[in-house]
Amino acid sequence: MQRLFTAWLLSKGKGTHRMYGSHRPEPDEVEQLLRNAELRDELERYFDESITRVNVRHLPLAAENEFLASMLAWEQAPVLPIYRWFDPEMRPPGPDALSKEDLHPILWEVIQKLASQRIMLDFTDHLPDRELYCLIVRDILPAREKKLDWPNNYIHFDCTGPSCDPDVWLRYYATDEEREDWAETYHQPLPASGPPPYPRELPSEPG
Repeated sequence: MQRLFTAWLLSKGKGTHRMYGSHRPEPDEVEQLLRNAELRDELERYFDESITRVNVRHLPLAAENEFLASMLAWEQAPVLPIYRWFDPEMRPPGPDALSKEDLHPILWEVIQKLASQRIMLDFTDHLPDRELYCLIVRDILPAREKKLDWPNNYIHFDCTGPSCDPDVWLRYYATDEEREDWAETYHQPLPASGPPPYPRELPSEPG
């Protein structure tokens, strides 16, 4: 392993090399350096300037490797409609086929399943259950996204509308400071603010 480590230091042509001088690297350092070389080799086919933006002089090697591993996971992740992220595929009943009584538990089952794949729904409290369910079934489940198997990767869907309606956001979700900043930037009157009519405690990203 020491021979491999020395060869990598002498021959690796990509990235910035760490100089150890007379310091004999610890086994963990050797493993991290070998892992770094492996990740950079695997990323070579996707190589662009984003890899060289990592300033290794200011990153611990373990952190650099985590960054490179996340890049590799991103590049290799398939792009799939969200309903195909599940096995079996998630194909809930159409909204028109559900009574009010049936719709509520199915909606929450769908929300929990989305959360299990780290898919979060933001700004839903202005929507009644049926409208939220329609939005999920017709817009979110067919959306094609990278299915990235990475623990800290979350997808957030803004449910204020297809064009992220500023009126809805300003009315129900923006803070007083955000409302003032918006009015100052766009020089338009603000809608009246108030609590959203359908408050929900949805799954959220940790932290």
